[in-house]
Amino acid sequence: MAEKLLRIYKHNLAGLELIPSGGGVFEVKLNERLIFSKKKLSRFPHDGEVEEKIREEL
Repeated sequence: MAEKLLRIYKHNLAGLELIPSGGGVFEVKLNERLIFSKKKLSRFPHDGEVEEKIREEL
């Protein structure tokens, strides 16, 4: 997913940080704002879901 996000938004993102964790946590933040949380939704994102949320924020 990180590679795809960098490819799609390379001109709109100043950086991308991957933070390893445990316990089933998978979160995506944009400018410190949580835009997707597996823990909160009890599921991984659907195909294209994170990209759409980033597009909405930009």
